[in-house]
Amino acid sequence: MLFVYPAIFHNEDNSYWVEFPDLPGCHTYGASITETMESAQEAMSAYLLTLLEQDKDITAPSDLSTFHADDGFCTLVSCDINQYRDTKAVKKTLTIPAWMNERAVSMGVNFSQVLQEALLSKIQAQ
Repeated sequence: MLFVYPAIFHNEDNSYWVEFPDLPGCHTYGASITETMESAQEAMSAYLLTLLEQDKDITAPSDLSTFHADDGFCTLVSCDINQYRDTKAVKKTLTIPAWMNERAVSMGVNFSQVLQEALLSKIQAQ
């Protein structure tokens, strides 16, 4: 599951720290831009994964243009929390109408992929 949020990178004493205005308490630091970006992706992933696991609401990302940094810059940071989640496959049994099964099979539909995409869409709509 990919997320993208605005972040404010601050330059302080030849190093950087970053904050996410939409994710209170989510911040990190690094010695270089590259290190700070990697840390920002990890911090944001952990923060969002914790919210999901605790069934808490995830705030929608704000528009990047609403932020300004006098001592650094604003940018978007993305993270894919799937690399941190338990992605072990779980077998599910389901029932669909025969005509739908026949049509999907004839089209070469991957049932598992379709179900995963539909469930993810449903989860993100909450």
